[in-house]
Amino acid sequence: MNTVTLVSFVFFTGLVGATTWWLTRRDNHATSEGFFLAGRSLTFPLIAGSLLLTNLSTEQLVGLNGAAFTDGLAVMVWEVWAVLALVAMALFFLPRFLKSGVTTVPEYLALRFDGQVQVMTNLVFLLAYVGILLPIILYTGATGLIGMLDLQGMLGIESYTTTLWLVVWLVGVLGSVYALFGGLRTVAVSDTLNGAGLLVGGFLITGFGLHALGGDEGIAGAARTLNALPGRYFNSLGSTQSSVPFETVFSGIVLLNLFYWTTNQQIIQRTLGASSLAEGQKGVLLTGLLKLLGPMYLVLPGIIAFALFQGQEVKPDHAYGLLVRTVLPQPLAGFFLAAMVGAILSSFNSALNSSCTLFSLGLYKTALRPGATEHEVVRSGKVFGWIVAIAAMSIAPLLANTTSIFDYLQKMNGIYFIPIFAVVVVGMTTQRVPAFAAKLALGGGLAIIAVGYFVPPFDALISTMHEFHFLGLVFAYLIVLMLVVGAIYPRETEWVQQDANAVDMTPWRYARPAGLALVAIVALIYIFFADTSVFSLAEAVQP
Repeated sequence: MNTVTLVSFVFFTGLVGATTWWLTRRDNHATSEGFFLAGRSLTFPLIAGSLLLTNLSTEQLVGLNGAAFTDGLAVMVWEVWAVLALVAMALFFLPRFLKSGVTTVPEYLALRFDGQVQVMTNLVFLLAYVGILLPIILYTGATGLIGMLDLQGMLGIESYTTTLWLVVWLVGVLGSVYALFGGLRTVAVSDTLNGAGLLVGGFLITGFGLHALGGDEGIAGAARTLNALPGRYFNSLGSTQSSVPFETVFSGIVLLNLFYWTTNQQIIQRTLGASSLAEGQKGVLLTGLLKLLGPMYLVLPGIIAFALFQGQEVKPDHAYGLLVRTVLPQPLAGFFLAAMVGAILSSFNSALNSSCTLFSLGLYKTALRPGATEHEVVRSGKVFGWIVAIAAMSIAPLLANTTSIFDYLQKMNGIYFIPIFAVVVVGMTTQRVPAFAAKLALGGGLAIIAVGYFVPPFDALISTMHEFHFLGLVFAYLIVLMLVVGAIYPRETEWVQQDANAVDMTPWRYARPAGLALVAIVALIYIFFADTSVFSLAEAVQP
């Protein structure tokens, strides 16, 4: 790392840290609401910035661009369809969460069903975050940094595995310090600052990539080269050979997107900290607007990398790092490194903060020590956070043999996304379905998906269909199961949601028009890039 890169990296990283400290230095971290929900003081710019960067990290930059390296524009479904999920969050889910005054999704389920459902959901979330989400964030972050900066050569370490372990632990310790000493508002402020840098950096990589592709001919040369790529690279409709066939958009993909943006504690904790319903809705819908730009820096660079490196033996998950190292001018390397490290830390400390929240408020205060003081609750979260962080840092390097980290992430997410989302949907849309039905759906859903994925001969049977269709079928089964149980053994009385008066529940007057406009833009994007020839037999096998 040359002096310019090192100095610029230290400067931008220090600037974010110092600004975050200055803006949050008087925050109250002694109470659970202050530490876990930022005292319900978040306004829409902080909500949007934190939502965007919590999602926009190296599992997106590395993983989604890696998927685009193989499948082209069709993988933009994870970005563009997220907009529809965010509209659903703003108009349907968020008002119900905020009205209840809850801190976590399991806490809402305790109000709707009972405490046992809350404990079950907390345990599922925690196991998923420790075993799936946090290790993937650390692994993709370390992989991206090693590839972009050639850290292995820079540090003079012969073993890639040793370098991976070193970077994973360094990032993990730094992220833990942010999350466990700062609280949610510190995370949200640093997210917003880092988000601005990462957006600029992401667009810069796209611009420099197009310049490298076009050479002396500039944009015209780049366009000609991209035009010559196989047809799948600029088709919004995935073929049957793609990792995201178009028909799966309406089954597993839409469900995974809906859960992620409406029920995933790591994401929606920012919205639960909103100062009012209107601020929360504006923040969520602004995030939807920004997500429409996502394909420009999360998909297009992967396609550019394929055009530049086709014929070479490049692993998809290494394509983005190689592109950055190839096209980024040296004077900007420090800035982009600071933005990348900020993105990694953001996603890691956000997930870690949510894990602490789920444990402290969902298990420690509810089941383990109901009489605990505020100080003890906050302290338990910090202690648990370090345990979780160490476990995640130990698991992350073991993911090195995964073929596609983004596909692996979506597959593993389905195990717990689908059962929890089914229970939340039924809980919000019915009044008579009992707690027993929710417990049956949680336990049964987890078992069905895990058996279908990993246990012979069921895994062979499931392999005859796309796994996203399998998830869609399981979701439909769980919904029907709960409704049938509710019809046979209904609650004695209808459940009526009470207003906790936690925040002002006056909705934003433009929420519905803004949501409809976003939905219309999504439809236009898909229509513009659609090539229905992928559905013909002649196009079933991609060139």
